Amino acid sequence: MPEMRFHVRWPDGAVESCYSPSLVVKEHLTPGETYPLDDFLLRTRTALLIASDRVEQKYGMPCSLALGQLRRIEERGKGFAGLEKANVKIESFEE
Repeated sequence: MPEMRFHVRWPDGAVESCYSPSLVVKEHLTPGETYPLDDFLLRTRTALLIASDRVEQKYGMPCSLALGQLRRIEERGKGFAGLEKANVKIESFEE
């Protein structure tokens, strides 16, 4: 199963490298695009849950790395909740 990393720039300017066990992220995020925080969280939640489900279909267990990445993204996102114009930019993809 092809893995990938996607690099995001949080509203505070910090760049984070995020993991996915599947290329499905490419169907939900676009490099160079900026998303409102809530939209970014929904898109990453959808993509990483699909990725984990694909791992489960193939190996019989959900992907703990994808689910852990999702928890980290959601925790980080909580720090920006309520901020006006809290946007997340997709810097790049790395396969």
